[in-house]
Amino acid sequence: MTNYREQNSDTLRVLFCIGVSQTFFEEEAERLPAVIAAVTEAFDDLHGRFGIDVLGTIDDDQLMVGPSPGWPWTAYILADAPSLDAVVGVCNIVRESSLATHRLWRYLRIEARVGRRLFFGNS
Repeated sequence: MTNYREQNSDTLRVLFCIGVSQTFFEEEAERLPAVIAAVTEAFDDLHGRFGIDVLGTIDDDQLMVGPSPGWPWTAYILADAPSLDAVVGVCNIVRESSLATHRLWRYLRIEARVGRRLFFGNS
């Protein structure tokens, strides 16, 4: 029997953790639709742009109120990624995408946890 740590995979299993900043909550209400649209557009087509296969998402905004500077985060994306460069590309979305004069990091934080598919619980 092969040791589970020796099993190779062509992809990385990634948990992107996304937190909403205090600045988001301080933004004028009439600007929030534009912020949400910019975030939606920035994270569109992760597969086409980075080869990321999204397996699932979680939005905890009904049970978590206010900013999330760290764990627990507001939102999560579980995905398979072809490379560490692809993971960095997704994290760079927050660094490089803009809304008017501000980058998205004014409103969001992102962190990625990278590993491999767990050897049990997948069937």
